[in-house]
Amino acid sequence: MDALLLIIVPFAGYLVAYRLYGKFLAERIFKLRADAPVPSKELEDGVDYVPTRKGIIFGHHYTSIAGTGPIVGPAIGIIWGWVPALVWVFVGSIAMGAVHDLGSLVVSLRNEGKSLSEAAARYVNRRVRTLFFLIVFFELWIVIAIFALVIAVLFNKYAQAVFPVWMEVPIAVALGWAIYKRKVNVAVATLLAVAAMYVTVVAGHFLPISMPEKVLGVLPSTGAWAVILLAYAFVASTLSVKTLLQPRDYINAWQLFLAMGLLLVGAVASGLLGELHLVAPAYNPAPSGAPSLWPFLFVTIACGAISGFHSIVASGTSPKQISNERDALFVGYGSMLMEGALAVLVICAVAGGIGMGYRVEEKRANEVLGPLVTSERLVLPPAGEDGKVLLRGEQAWRVHYASWSDAKGLAPKVEAVVQGSANMIGTLGVPVWLGVVIMGVFIASFAGTTLDTATRLQRYVVGELATDWKIPLLPNRYAATAVAVVTAGALAFITGASGTGAMKLWPMFGAVNQLLAALALLVVTLYLRRRGGLKFLVTALPCLFMLVLTIWAMIVNEGSFLAMGAPDRAARVQRGFLIGFNSAVLLLAAWMTVESVVAFFRGRPAGENG
Repeated sequence: MDALLLIIVPFAGYLVAYRLYGKFLAERIFKLRADAPVPSKELEDGVDYVPTRKGIIFGHHYTSIAGTGPIVGPAIGIIWGWVPALVWVFVGSIAMGAVHDLGSLVVSLRNEGKSLSEAAARYVNRRVRTLFFLIVFFELWIVIAIFALVIAVLFNKYAQAVFPVWMEVPIAVALGWAIYKRKVNVAVATLLAVAAMYVTVVAGHFLPISMPEKVLGVLPSTGAWAVILLAYAFVASTLSVKTLLQPRDYINAWQLFLAMGLLLVGAVASGLLGELHLVAPAYNPAPSGAPSLWPFLFVTIACGAISGFHSIVASGTSPKQISNERDALFVGYGSMLMEGALAVLVICAVAGGIGMGYRVEEKRANEVLGPLVTSERLVLPPAGEDGKVLLRGEQAWRVHYASWSDAKGLAPKVEAVVQGSANMIGTLGVPVWLGVVIMGVFIASFAGTTLDTATRLQRYVVGELATDWKIPLLPNRYAATAVAVVTAGALAFITGASGTGAMKLWPMFGAVNQLLAALALLVVTLYLRRRGGLKFLVTALPCLFMLVLTIWAMIVNEGSFLAMGAPDRAARVQRGFLIGFNSAVLLLAAWMTVESVVAFFRGRPAGENG
């Protein structure tokens, strides 16, 4: 029952928050109107500006912002205990993340669907616009390179997911063609597309696709996948949103709804049967090797609570497709609460589901649990033919979360979520192998939607900067996309053919992402300040909270980077990168904050809409 309450209470709270606080924001703060002009209609071009049904744009927006963030973040943040992780996900998503997403979306809708960087020029000055653009470019640069690697790692770990993930492309193209060209009923087309997708999921188990360890005798498997994925991202970003991006995100949203439904029903069933219990500690203030909970919980768990990447999507692809301003509540505020709900299910999976059964190498189990055999009279189960032991309950959680270094890697985080989820789904009679494939495809697909969207967003950034700086050719979508992909590829392969170069900057990504969230809230606050009254408080208070925590985290990180050992040239290069980029972003953020504060107090006449 403890695990069930962990789900039931937040889910009920999200519904209440949407009906009350979301409606208050829509009607009293942002004053959304059905008859307001929207960029998708005024600037319709059939490529990026495309009026879209509310349900379809919700699917695109949700899958774009979610990615793997609400999965991997909570899966490691729970190392400090399930209570702080759950409280941050619940309160953060309602009072900060959803407000941040809705505000970013509305500001963009009322500024021709342009980015928050452009809005910053209007509400602060053009210098701040450039500063914001640089921070956004830097974030997307890392995101594109990292997510190409993330998908490569997932493909290597779950070969059964490769076939169904790639089959989503022709299925999505067919769906877009059926809806937009043949005018097929949306419900019928959706049902057929989702059914076809799940057929490929089952087929993936029997058709695992593995990349050779070396491709052409040069590229490791991760590097080869990265090249393929970046090439795909180039093509996907230059196509009309109706052709691939929108329909793929839409069917991925349905994949998510079904997966969440399975997880929810599985959690309820296993809870009622007495098989699901919380085995993670409620509060674990000092995990082995982990940084302090304050401020690092709030930069470790981003998606699911609040994430700066969302502001790029909310002022990038989504406002160019919304056909009715009032849809912004459902798309912006609603999708963030749905992401919070996903994060809650992930917390349940790694706090309880993993305790239903977790196979681990016998040597590893002995290393972690061996000292407890005598002190706690612990008896380890015998190893199977594969050399692994099946651990249950608290033993399973202790082994996986023995230390920060054990739990923080991508593979361990994904493994904990996949195994815990498969255990809960297994209560419904779904075979474990199928549960693993469903979750593997689900996570890889979401990483793919993030890669697609991030590349298109970077194309917008490059194009807007090139237009402003009057650089010829670059505003062209093919040239701008090439810049986005080539720069990301350069980062991915900067350390060699493995494609893991972006990992050199990964230690600072969480703080930079959350800093962007704070700066986005700052722009929205200035927008609301122009409209008069105290409306700006709904974004100013979350903005202040995030600014303090993320700058605190970045200062602590800077100290850690300065103290890093550098025994060889590669380590010295990484240390230099981290120190330099972290310092540069801190400087840019401080500059932008000061200019924004000056603009805030300078103000404009009350009631001016801006």
